[in-house]
Amino acid sequence: MSIKIDKVGIGYSVDEVTSKYIDKRIGRLDRFLPRHSRKTATATVTIKQVNRSHGNKYGVEVVLSVPNKTITAKDESSNVLAVVDILEVKLASQISRYKAEVVPHIGKHRFLSRIKRLPRKVAKK
Repeated sequence: MSIKIDKVGIGYSVDEVTSKYIDKRIGRLDRFLPRHSRKTATATVTIKQVNRSHGNKYGVEVVLSVPNKTITAKDESSNVLAVVDILEVKLASQISRYKAEVVPHIGKHRFLSRIKRLPRKVAKK
C-alpha cells in the first residue's frame, strides 16, 4: 500500500475498525494507478454524520491526489462501510480513465503505433 491516507471525521469519530477498513479498501487502489504516480498519491477521506428526519446518514468523500489531477468521489448511506465499498468502485473507474489519458500506450491514443509494433509474419518460398 503506497497511498498515504488521511482520515477526517466531522461529527463522527473514526474508530479503529472503520480506519482499518478504509486503509484496506482505498489502499488497494494503488494497483490501478500508473507506476509514475504510485509514490506521490495521497488520499483524504472525510466522513460526515448527517442527521436527517429519517435517521442518521453518513456522507463520505474521498479526494485522491495524483500528479496533474485530483480525483474526487462522494456518496451517502446509512452505513459507513457500505459507502466505502461504493466509493472504491467509483474511484477505480475514474483511475482507469486517468491512466488512459496519462499513459500513451493505453486507451485510444496512438492506435497505429501499437499495430506497427506487432511482429510480422513473413513467409519465404
